[in-house]
Amino acid sequence: MSFLPDAARGLRRVFVRRLAVDAHLGIYPHEEAAPQRVLIDLELLARDEAVAAGIGPDRLDRVVDYEAATNLARRIALQGHVLLAETLAERIACALLESDARLLAVQVTVEKPDIIADVAGVGVTVERRRG
Repeated sequence: MSFLPDAARGLRRVFVRRLAVDAHLGIYPHEEAAPQRVLIDLELLARDEAVAAGIGPDRLDRVVDYEAATNLARRIALQGHVLLAETLAERIACALLESDARLLAVQVTVEKPDIIADVAGVGVTVERRRG
């Protein structure tokens, strides 16, 4: 299963890019003591039975709420200190799958943009699939 939208299969790709949070993330004492900027990207593969082709009904209840997905990711990122970016990404991915039955798969990227001076960012992407 790819994360590409596929009208014939009723699949849509929903994304959230560069959610910025000040989170306690990392293995070093200074990372536990003070929050640091963390960027989170979400890629959601969602089923939309209403539109195999053409234009579906213009109703909010037929689509995945990306604001709700954003708020869920933010809430998890701010819950407390996490040692690993991998753990944070996994927590968010699993919670997203549980939050909406239409989600078939999710990819979550957690990036620490300010941790290494001469690097734009470091991080991890995890993927979780339903069933």
